[in-house]
Amino acid sequence: MKKRSLIPETKVKNPEPKKKNDNWIIWAAWADRITFEEIQKKTGKNESQVIKIMRRNLKPSSFRLWRKRVHTTSIKHRKKFKLLRKKMREKIKISDIY
Repeated sequence: MKKRSLIPETKVKNPEPKKKNDNWIIWAAWADRITFEEIQKKTGKNESQVIKIMRRNLKPSSFRLWRKRVHTTSIKHRKKFKLLRKKMREKIKISDIY
């Protein structure tokens, strides 16, 4: 019987894989808050290489779903994400809040 630790273990629905291999790239590509720039910084794979890995490892329907999600949201690209946040801040002025 395995002895339990005194420190509680937090269970995550999709935990981060340990190694920086294709499994980590797939996990990071599905994560909304990890940009392609961060994936490239950690693994050296650019956006087109990540797309090829996703196409090779996912079912066709899952790949189409992922591409649609990445294409419609601007979170996966740092510049687009910053531009979207800037536009949102301009729409919501401080005077509107108070």
